[in-house]
This record gives sequence, structure tokens and C-alpha cells, in this order.
Amino acid sequence: MDLRKFIHDQMDFSSTTFGPGARTKGVVEHIRKELNEIEADPNDVTEWIDVVILALDGAWRAGNTPTQICEALAAKLDKNKNRQWPDWRTMSQDQAIEHRRV
Repeated sequence: MDLRKFIHDQMDFSSTTFGPGARTKGVVEHIRKELNEIEADPNDVTEWIDVVILALDGAWRAGNTPTQICEALAAKLDKNKNRQWPDWRTMSQDQAIEHRRV
């Protein structure tokens, strides 16, 4: 799968269907609704993907190009890999695991 092409396709669909502009409050509100649906059925991959697509929508609507979004994804993963994390075995499964702030 070509993620840049996917983002371009999603941009075309979203701007045609939902209009131009940042629409930040609407995107965030929709993400919150999708998070509730994930909590109701955490095994439904389509609900997780709804959040991914909405996050990509928000990222390009904030002025980022598909290339910038892809580069930011890769950079964030690298940053997270280089952070210090607590041992997951000592953490509750019901709470977020945060990196150590040094």
C-alpha cells in the first residue's frame, strides 16, 4: 500500500464530501465519538481505522502535505523508539503507559 497515495485519495474524498477548511472541532468531535465506539467493541478493526482516517484528515486539513504526514509518522515512531519506557509488565492494562520524562 502506498500511504501517500491513500492520503491523496482520502483528501479528495473528504474535501468533496465535507468541504474545505480545517474543520478541527468537527474532526475532534468525530474522533471522540469513534473512541466511544472502540470502547464498546475494541475488537472491531473498522472503528480503529475510523480514528486513523480522521487523524489523517485532521493532519492534512491543518496544512500538512501527504509527504509531511508520512515523514511525521516515521519520525514519531523513531522518537518513541528512542524514549525510555517503564516495563509494561509492571503497568496496569487499563492505564496509558507514558514514557519516562528525563
